[in-house]
Amino acid sequence: MPRVEPAVAALPGEERVLRAAEKALNGQTRGLRALVPFLGPAFVAAVAYVDPGNFATNIAGGAQYGYMLLWVVLTANLMAMLIQSMSAKLGIATGLNLAEVCREKFPRRVTFGLWIQAEVIAMATDLAEFIGAAIGIHLLFPGVPLFVAGVITAFAAFGILAIQSRGFRGFEAVIAALVGVIVAAFAFEVFLARPSVGGVVSGLFTPRFDGTESVLLGAGILGATVMPHVIYLHSALTQRRIIGVTETEKRKIFRFERWDVIIAMGIAGLINISMLTIAAAAFYHQDIGPIQSLEQAFNALGARLGHGADIFFGLGLLASGLSSSSVGTLSGQVVMQGFIRRRIPLFLRRAITMAPALIVIAVGLDPSRSLVLSQVVLSFGIPFALIPLLLFCRDRELMGTLVNRRVTTVVATVVIAVIVSLNVFLLTLLISGR
Repeated sequence: MPRVEPAVAALPGEERVLRAAEKALNGQTRGLRALVPFLGPAFVAAVAYVDPGNFATNIAGGAQYGYMLLWVVLTANLMAMLIQSMSAKLGIATGLNLAEVCREKFPRRVTFGLWIQAEVIAMATDLAEFIGAAIGIHLLFPGVPLFVAGVITAFAAFGILAIQSRGFRGFEAVIAALVGVIVAAFAFEVFLARPSVGGVVSGLFTPRFDGTESVLLGAGILGATVMPHVIYLHSALTQRRIIGVTETEKRKIFRFERWDVIIAMGIAGLINISMLTIAAAAFYHQDIGPIQSLEQAFNALGARLGHGADIFFGLGLLASGLSSSSVGTLSGQVVMQGFIRRRIPLFLRRAITMAPALIVIAVGLDPSRSLVLSQVVLSFGIPFALIPLLLFCRDRELMGTLVNRRVTTVVATVVIAVIVSLNVFLLTLLISGR
């Protein structure tokens, strides 16, 4: 009989999940009932794909270029599905996360360099997430100063992280609920905006740019959608959650986790498409001036769409910032533990990584501009996570029967080449000042 290690010391909620997973792998349950215990890791990872950086880049893209950049969002989301499924597969096949495999396979200097860049990326990520939640609070409650909103965000994030001490299922449930808030908010706004169906279809399936600024925004959208830190995190979420003893069990677990990825990333993709679509329908060619900040978007949505559209936007932004900030802190812990075998308390890490965001708020820098620039920084970290992931997933000795098929490796190679080429082009534009 197939066996899943149920972890005798597991908390009650975790033990129920592990028992249900065991029944699914034994064939005692089928269909949706069999899938449910495997859902969760991709939903946690998917939060990073709808973080406040996405709000900034998608709103800017839709307001300035209409539906034109929807194809970038769609392409980035398909890339995300491939990448996150490979990350999940690495954890299932090896029992290690991506950072740990890097430490095992690469020289110490390379590992140290990868760790440094991953920490920089984590700080850029946290900047976007923390500032986004603070802006959300400030917009919903104008009497609360932005800096005070940042402090409130910190305490809220601490509370969400504390839930993890009671088991992974409770944390996953809170994150899923916050994603549900984001879905509801943007579904309502799409209904109010009444976008052009023809414009949406054309934007989704007609690749094009319009000048260097559209390329910059496209790179920002890509950086906001393909998230380096959750490439590390997803492998950590699957490495010990449900452990397959045999190769057959591991293949079954991965089949279930692949559905987890498809569902979660599909929802994240629809949210991102909705963001840009709403901005295009509400702001493009409407003689309201450029939308250069989340505050402007909030006010303009209220004026253009009415019916509390601004409040729903603020609620979605707040839910996004709180959930993604907590996930970002977990990712940072995985990176440090994996690369250099060091751990610090999650609450201390949270305090350290939120410091740059509080500084940005305190000195009066433009928060929305900081969000967009943070996404560009993120895009440069993508290859340093993707290339090792690709190398490991094509290694049969490491992956066993879950090794990448040839076509998967070819597609992943093309994806990485596109991302790296776009980043080189973007760097050239920034250096030249064009």
